[in-house]
Amino acid sequence: MTGSTAFKLGRKRLNENADAPLYRQIYDMFQQQIVSGRVAKNAHLPSEQEIIEALGVSRITVRRALNELAASGLVKRQRGRGTVVTFNAAAPTVKASFENLIEGLTRMGVETEVRLLKSKIIKPSRALASMMELPAGEKVQRIVRLRTMQGEPFSYLITHVPEYVASSYDCKALASASLIELLDAAGHRPCAATQTITAVSADEDIANALQVSVGMPLLRIHRLMRDKDDNVVQEITAHYRADRFQYQMSLARQGDADWTADE
Repeated sequence: MTGSTAFKLGRKRLNENADAPLYRQIYDMFQQQIVSGRVAKNAHLPSEQEIIEALGVSRITVRRALNELAASGLVKRQRGRGTVVTFNAAAPTVKASFENLIEGLTRMGVETEVRLLKSKIIKPSRALASMMELPAGEKVQRIVRLRTMQGEPFSYLITHVPEYVASSYDCKALASASLIELLDAAGHRPCAATQTITAVSADEDIANALQVSVGMPLLRIHRLMRDKDDNVVQEITAHYRADRFQYQMSLARQGDADWTADE
């Protein structure tokens, strides 16, 4: 599907008396057709004028709806080329689990492809050195990578590894292997991890890499990983496209006891 005729428009679908404003109703109309896969990636939305005539709304209303679609990472607006669908409903969603963290990260490394963007030995900031519990003068390797699945980007990763650990592998390995595997091979198998999950807005660099609009909500996971000797062997900040990655947890409850995570 490559033309605007793939989209269904109908004035009867809008309700001026509804709680949701008209621009939001138009947004929902397009969003449902895009996310459901009814309209394929690279299809063109109807022009602003076509939408105005079909739905009987103002240009301001249409533009706000289209801008909201772009901010959500569903479409891209291009001057002279119209509005094009960028969301690929056929692309898989990656799922990870709290209960099997290391196993899930290893499996993710096998099932996805990684592209090395940057790698450099640097002097860590005071805050980073303190977080990683590094001795005075210890440097770290700063690694920036992009993960994709079936050609669709879903995570932007900024990792710091102590230099004494990073010296056991080269850039070629970074561009092809999971860091979990590299740490294992270096004799620093991750055995424990602490992580924090928050929501953030995509800045320009990350938005460009993940092919989303600047300001789009992303899932941010910060993780510290330790080996059997309790040394921090990896500090990583990962930004995930919320439409391509999910974290899930299984809970159980026995009697009147509190809910606990299944192991």
